[in-house]
Amino acid sequence: MAREEGGEAGVAPFERIAIVGFGLIGASIGLAARARWPSARLIAVDRTAVIESAMRRGAAEVGGDDLGLAAEADLIVLAAPVLANIRILPELQAHVSGSAVVTDVGSTKRQIGAAAEALPPRLSFIGGHPLAGAAVGGVEAARPDLFAGRPWILAATDEGSPATARLSSFIQSLGARVHLMTPEVHDLVVAYLSHLPQLTASALMQLVGERTGIDGLALAGRGLSDTTRLASSPVDIWRDIAATNTDNIGRAVDELVEILLRLKAGAREDSDPLGTTFESAAHWKRVLEAGQEKP
Repeated sequence: MAREEGGEAGVAPFERIAIVGFGLIGASIGLAARARWPSARLIAVDRTAVIESAMRRGAAEVGGDDLGLAAEADLIVLAAPVLANIRILPELQAHVSGSAVVTDVGSTKRQIGAAAEALPPRLSFIGGHPLAGAAVGGVEAARPDLFAGRPWILAATDEGSPATARLSSFIQSLGARVHLMTPEVHDLVVAYLSHLPQLTASALMQLVGERTGIDGLALAGRGLSDTTRLASSPVDIWRDIAATNTDNIGRAVDELVEILLRLKAGAREDSDPLGTTFESAAHWKRVLEAGQEKP
């Protein structure tokens, strides 16, 4: 499904890095790059208030709301929400006259990959998705170690290309582990790993809250809190994700509903769907935790 890349970057793969969108991920890339390569020029493109905050924290040296600031960059990172990245992508060729590697950090890869086909050859696009985050978003929550030990997927169809090797070196130097897979495989896998858990947590919290109310929730233990940790995620980001991975998310939701219906029917049958589901879940939970314990 994926191939993990290893290794260390010896020198700075990019000297001029423009990051478009300075939320948690974009600002954390800036902080990590500044810590790794103090001489690299970091350019932030976002709203004025966001840029001021980013510069106070040392995540960028220059910035503004004009995409033309990316004109001299040799790496351009699109770190805005998914649909905004897709909209911004074709605008780059009017602002960047030289060669550059372009990547993004969005949670879906097929639509932006298709949009990138219209870019001129001098702009080498490689879709990216760092699987890292925090309980809260925004530039103030950014930190330079956000990607340490975390997977970072590159939707690269040509793993031997100089652009892919260069971007992989950059990502590895930020502490992340690079995995290569096609956009199609990426969107299918993250529908189960990320998108379904988010929708499930939000739906569960809505149901429990509306049925038990304030008094009922006061009785809840840690189990409900742990299970619904994702329920505080901002909806705007998830609207874009849902809109660009509808087919895979729909399939995952249908399969979850099937399991829940089997559990519901099992109470009236001689079979033991509860036992089957709990045994399988416990097995895969052990596999998950063992994988997360690896350095």
